[in-house]
Amino acid sequence: MREETMAVGIPKALLYHNYHVLWEHFFNELGVDLAYSKSTDKEILERGKKHSIDEACLSLKIYLGHVDYLMDKVDYILVPRIVSLKKYDKLCTNFYALYDIVNNLFNTKIINYNIDIDNHINEKKAFIRMGKDLGFTRASSVHAYMKAKRIVKRNAKHRFIKQSHLLESPKLKILLAGHPYNLRDKFIGGMVANILKKLDVEIIYSDIYDERESRDKYKSISPRLYWTYNQDIINSILYYQQKVDGIIMITSFPCGPDSLANEMCLRKIDKPIINLIIDELSSEVGLETRIESFIDIIKARLKNG
Repeated sequence: MREETMAVGIPKALLYHNYHVLWEHFFNELGVDLAYSKSTDKEILERGKKHSIDEACLSLKIYLGHVDYLMDKVDYILVPRIVSLKKYDKLCTNFYALYDIVNNLFNTKIINYNIDIDNHINEKKAFIRMGKDLGFTRASSVHAYMKAKRIVKRNAKHRFIKQSHLLESPKLKILLAGHPYNLRDKFIGGMVANILKKLDVEIIYSDIYDERESRDKYKSISPRLYWTYNQDIINSILYYQQKVDGIIMITSFPCGPDSLANEMCLRKIDKPIINLIIDELSSEVGLETRIESFIDIIKARLKNG
């Protein structure tokens, strides 16, 4: 059985924004205490920069800052490794190097699970193994995982219905397209969202869409794109393309997969679209100028028919 006082730290960055509902309910069902890092701010970024090489993307620097923040506050830190979610497709190398990066940079105990479809390790199997590592039985881990997945499905349905109602708004509708860890991070997507709210724009997020209806739509943009999360972004853009007035893509500098996938979108998407590349020096003032100009262009186009 697990230690009674064990606390698992959850860095609120990178995959947290994809899987926090699953993590929270899986661990809660098992009775594991969780502790979260705070929302991203300049302190978190500075902590992360101390542990990063200059070439690391902003999102990874932020993640390392969250890990550093949790040091000495918890017994273990959750650091998943995801190599592949679909056969023959991959994720950014940061996601399957993440465990090694944290393990080599920090003197902390790590709770880890590994998903690698190419090697027949799916999410369910990975969570059962993680439960076993924590000292729980297979039956308990299976029950916790299945219950958490039901909650994830219900939560996703609720979010989709809520966002679908926003499409009926008479306001200008802008799709914010990007990875959830960029869209939902206060320091990255949060700056963009604040500006759009000041402009009285309805914000639609690309991480909420009908995945069944949009499966493999990305192939019309790039048939051989093999980064799973970029496939998701393009699927969402194509799903919302005719339902919004414009698209703002958000990228953290210098993301390799995004630089290629977003360039294809800029060339092939038939809708007003811009790509905002956010780095550690980006300011809300500079972004505001670009976004205001983009919104003005869209309004002018709509006015002129």
